[in-house]
Amino acid sequence: MTSDDMSRECVIQADDVRRSYAGGFEAVTGVSFSVARGELFALLGTNGAGKTSTVELLEGLARPDAGTVRVLGHDPYAERSRVRPRIGVMLQEGGFPSDLSVAETVRMWAGCTSGARPTGEALELVGLGHRARVRVKQLSGGERRRLDLALALLGRPEVLFLDEPTTGLDAEGRRDTWELVRRLQEDGITVLLTTHYLEEAEALADRLAIMHRGRIVTAGTTAEVTAARPARIRFELPHGIPAARLPLELRAAADGPRIEIRTHRLQESLTELLRWAAESDVPLLALDARSASLEEAFLDIAKSAAQTEEVPVP
Repeated sequence: MTSDDMSRECVIQADDVRRSYAGGFEAVTGVSFSVARGELFALLGTNGAGKTSTVELLEGLARPDAGTVRVLGHDPYAERSRVRPRIGVMLQEGGFPSDLSVAETVRMWAGCTSGARPTGEALELVGLGHRARVRVKQLSGGERRRLDLALALLGRPEVLFLDEPTTGLDAEGRRDTWELVRRLQEDGITVLLTTHYLEEAEALADRLAIMHRGRIVTAGTTAEVTAARPARIRFELPHGIPAARLPLELRAAADGPRIEIRTHRLQESLTELLRWAAESDVPLLALDARSASLEEAFLDIAKSAAQTEEVPVP
């Protein structure tokens, strides 16, 4: 197999996966997606969308009620012994013994891990080397998340599942974690990420999927997901210049002197606006033009999906 073939090798595959709970509640309703080797795939969604239920199937913690799941070519539930040594899992909460030190926790975990990294290496990797002798109960919430990540990386995994990895971290810690994840990708590790921080998904993901009520409503690169949403141009007009003076195709609802134009033709609309401003000798104050963000697309998708599911009352 060539290096180019390896780069396209599918290492995570979900095909029409379904999962139900007691009482008949279907948390995952026909989800399908794949993740290539070395790719970072982000699974996003509102609370209760089915992200965690889907990831648990991929991790081999449960068997799907229908459909198939493959990780590294194997069923992660039925062939758990063949998959588990090759994956790393960072849960939302690790539940460590609080009276053990950080180093003792890593050594305990290493005893159950094949080919584990040295304790010091694992802690330095996540920036906890200086906290090795501190008891777990004395760690901050962000430091506990770093310890979670250290244990997920202990076995040098080929596939890494990260469930809300930066919850509780400050801005600097979040950026440090992002940089670590990027380095892991450069080493060929495949990453499946769930996160509530859309900026995080936008910064890290090669591709992403947005779930709502157990199904994937859109998937693709960030650019593909946001492409259907309009860009925006914001600015303020000087006192005494009404929005009605704008070219007809650029007029928009105004909040006093503040103007916001929504457009699917950002470059053309911005060019026309700047030409009009120059010809009319009108300064555009606080001018800001940008494509739709992932956050805007996410909120729009969630709102649209919810509206289509509303059943009118007779």
